[in-house]
Amino acid sequence: QVQLVESGGGLVQPGGSLRLSCAASGSIFRLDNMSWYRQASGKQREWVAAITEGGSGGYADSVKGRFTISRDNAGKTLYLQMNSLKPEDTAVYYCNANAIVVRGGTVSAYWGQGTQVTVSS
Repeated sequence: QVQLVESGGGLVQPGGSLRLSCAASGSIFRLDNMSWYRQASGKQREWVAAITEGGSGGYADSVKGRFTISRDNAGKTLYLQMNSLKPEDTAVYYCNANAIVVRGGTVSAYWGQGTQVTVSS
């Protein structure tokens, strides 16, 4: 139905930057809110940022002022620009989208497979 594929993760030094992307494809009638979550080793998955269909964003306090969430004009590609990265940002980052696959259908949540971000010197 809806596939989400993340890319852009990798190894970066503290203070560096990375840009994550999440491409949505498949049978999509409408994409609603899209979000980024992350899960560090041994910890629970936590919300990082979200953006509405209209482009309004929100952020967790831990990333506010350093990360920027955006989506392309078609609304099917999600981005996360991460600046001033810290070792505590190390985690697997997951894309999440709320989508309706058919007209009149209900909203369902979809997840990508995740992309690893490692911040280390």
